[in-house]
Amino acid sequence: MAYDVHLHADQYPPGRREALLAETFAAGIRGVVAVSMHPASCEQTRRLAAAWPGLVMPAYGHHPEQPPLGPAELERLCGRMRRLAADGERFAVGEVGLPYYTRTEAQSRGEPFDEAPYLAQLEVFVRLAAELDRPIALHAVYEDADKALDVLMRHGVRRAHFHWYKGAPETTARIAAGGYMISVTPDVLYEPEIRELAATFPLGQLMAETDGPWPFEGPFAGRETTPVMTRAVVREIAALRGLAPEAAERAIDANTAAFYGFG
Repeated sequence: MAYDVHLHADQYPPGRREALLAETFAAGIRGVVAVSMHPASCEQTRRLAAAWPGLVMPAYGHHPEQPPLGPAELERLCGRMRRLAADGERFAVGEVGLPYYTRTEAQSRGEPFDEAPYLAQLEVFVRLAAELDRPIALHAVYEDADKALDVLMRHGVRRAHFHWYKGAPETTARIAAGGYMISVTPDVLYEPEIRELAATFPLGQLMAETDGPWPFEGPFAGRETTPVMTRAVVREIAALRGLAPEAAERAIDANTAAFYGFG
């Protein structure tokens, strides 16, 4: 049936969001994790999750490829999340992490880049995930994944998800050894780096995502990204690993349900 563990539902056009989710669940997708970009996005995500209880798992945070929140705004967001947790609301922390693309683009232009405020913000979100015992969805690739791992381990986070992960073999081994999860997107059908990862990373720590509405290439070129594409992701993982599609689907669905608490 498949899940989509990383969807920016609120980033679709306002007139498309509800229809997209209705089509997704009518097609048999079992659930989506709707991540947030910033405090206003968190509220939009929460409204979508309320409209689809049990099917949309909200994740609240502040995306790192934008300026970090100021101290007061960050404290307001974390306070809001603590209150929601105290009220019994189910949610994850995310999307949070480190600004790999913003940093490397600035450095390629010869511009200085101060990573310290981003690391401080990640530390706050990781500490909150540990405090509330919530899954955390991370934007942390290549060498930034190692920095995020150091923060996770310092705070004893049990459930961490590296979304659309890319990194060196040594970093990948650290993620696997930590018992953390990664997810792959539809680019597993055409990107050699992702295909290798999907074929070799422990199956019990793999999930599928789209990062929609982000567009893809290959067989998906020119198509709207929807959660139904995770079925193609799971089928390709099965083919790469020499598994029956049904076996891969059962394993990845079980991973997702256990990690994010679906169903």
